[in-house]
Amino acid sequence: MEIPELRTWIMFYLISFVGLLWAAFLSVQGVMLWVSLFLVIVIVGINFFTVYNQVKLRASRKEMLRNLVQGFDRGPQENDNPKAR
Repeated sequence: MEIPELRTWIMFYLISFVGLLWAAFLSVQGVMLWVSLFLVIVIVGINFFTVYNQVKLRASRKEMLRNLVQGFDRGPQENDNPKAR
């Protein structure tokens, strides 16, 4: 993972953590329980959706790279070297 992407993920999860802390504060106070429950559901849903999309993006990139290098010859292999025998 590149450094700019890592910074983005750190900020994303810090903001998510602050939202969860706020939801916990609201539920401990006993006011607006439905708001805190809604916040938790939304934050967990967004995190799940984001991670799922990143997994799909990585799989598509891996498949694209596999298709790009499929026809290339990698040269002689170590097992094909006649001097090694």
